[in-house]
Amino acid sequence: FLPTSNFVHVLALGIQHLRHLWSCFQTNLPIFKLKESTVRRRYSDFEWLRNELERESKVVVPPLPGKALLRQLPFRGDDGIFDDSFIEERKQALEQFINKVAGHPLAQNERCLHMFLQDEVIDKNYTPSKIRHT
Repeated sequence: FLPTSNFVHVLALGIQHLRHLWSCFQTNLPIFKLKESTVRRRYSDFEWLRNELERESKVVVPPLPGKALLRQLPFRGDDGIFDDSFIEERKQALEQFINKVAGHPLAQNERCLHMFLQDEVIDKNYTPSKIRHT
């Protein structure tokens, strides 16, 4: 895509082994060091990001899609967490969540968001801080 103004966009590419969501991040905002990156994230990484943003910023963080605890029960009569429609719904919900967060001007200043979107491995022992425009 070729937007004419500043943009930030995260596309959920797919889910691998029901544990990892592959995401492609693209932006032209100068605050991000990389203009494009592809990372692999687990649901727990999304939980970590949400918790960090709630704790460290003034951003009103949208809710995550719920955990799939009921889908893990036996004898459901469907494929549970392996059901294709569930996987697609989860992928879309996580994509909506991260696009809302990444598009928020205050969240864009948070180091945790930059790590989540651009670093292959998230350092969960990081020191929270703000990113400065360069």
